[in-house]
Amino acid sequence: MNLSSGCFSAAVILVALSGAVSANGFEFTGSAENREGEPLYVERHQVEGACENGVFRPLEHRVTYTRQTEGNGEPFAEKSLVYRPSAIRPTVDFRQPDFGESLKITYPASDSVSVEWQQPEGNTKRFSTEVSANLVVDAGFDNLVRRHWNKVISGESVKFRFLAPTRGTDYAFILEPAQNTDVKADHVVQIRPDSLVLNFLVDPIVLGYDDRGALTAYSGLTNVRENTDQNYTAAILYAINTYPECQLTP
Repeated sequence: MNLSSGCFSAAVILVALSGAVSANGFEFTGSAENREGEPLYVERHQVEGACENGVFRPLEHRVTYTRQTEGNGEPFAEKSLVYRPSAIRPTVDFRQPDFGESLKITYPASDSVSVEWQQPEGNTKRFSTEVSANLVVDAGFDNLVRRHWNKVISGESVKFRFLAPTRGTDYAFILEPAQNTDVKADHVVQIRPDSLVLNFLVDPIVLGYDDRGALTAYSGLTNVRENTDQNYTAAILYAINTYPECQLTP
């Protein structure tokens, strides 16, 4: 779920070109807990975008992560995303300094994606792979759900590819209605691998949305590192601080 002035400038240009477009913002806060219900961290999301024909289009997105015990203390991790030109394939710059880890995802050409991963042990890995039309990257899954909102709320499934950046490749996934889940929301869906083998190895990510199309719950593996060997698996509840002035869904 302090943004650059470049986003504001782009919005101003869009307004000048079309009266149907206006600058806008979307803010929400997530509280993460482990499986035992113990607090882990808080993530604060600030998304700037534009209203295009009555629908919110994200442009830039910043996430800051703080320990719940620290209140409003200094972030232990940060992530910035830019959704130009694709809402489902943002550029990504994630940093978690306490482990010396960083991850950058960029697009050197329209048909390729590059990954630079600074690992916790200090080694740097670089990958490059092709971009398919239905490839989703990082938080782009949230915009994928809203892009297919009518299918989502009617119980249909959506197939897509999801980038696994630390593996340097992408895999086939399915967005579908969730069954037998503890997540409570107006609409509950899950993301799971479209492979019998991976289904045994990778647990689904369960997502909850309100009727306006805002993410209200997340359950599954996160991108926040717990230790040098693994990331947190968490249940995250989101509170919406500010909705955009226009609709989140088509």
